[in-house]
Amino acid sequence: MSMEPTNPSKAAVAQPPEATTSPELLISNLLRYGVLSSLVLVALGMLLTFAHHPDYFSSGEALQRLTAPEHTPHQLGDVMEGVKTARGRAFVMMGLLVMMAIPVLRVAVSLHVFRLQRDRAFVTLTSVVLVLLMLSFLLGRAELG
Repeated sequence: MSMEPTNPSKAAVAQPPEATTSPELLISNLLRYGVLSSLVLVALGMLLTFAHHPDYFSSGEALQRLTAPEHTPHQLGDVMEGVKTARGRAFVMMGLLVMMAIPVLRVAVSLHVFRLQRDRAFVTLTSVVLVLLMLSFLLGRAELG
């Protein structure tokens, strides 16, 4: 009976499935790709805005109109409609909304992880944090409306 030598490099490369789906890696990827998505949306929005309105480069008055709050979409429906019609400001606003959603998603993912780990103390604390975050968004919306 011949024994084949084991290749240590193959053993080092193969990782158990739980190592590739660890909570830390999941949260790290959420943060990394969320910020990257937000950056891409904001950059795309800026490119679209300046492509549609090249006068923003040379006119201070035109640039002031660009930054006026009344010309920025304030409702989610307005943002989505603007994205559908390739309006730069809507893409910028979508990027900002994605950036605001990342911490909330991070808390939600943490809550899920703590539930899987059956850690009641952290499930309770994380649930309170998530409820407070959602409440702050609702109260902020009521303030605008």
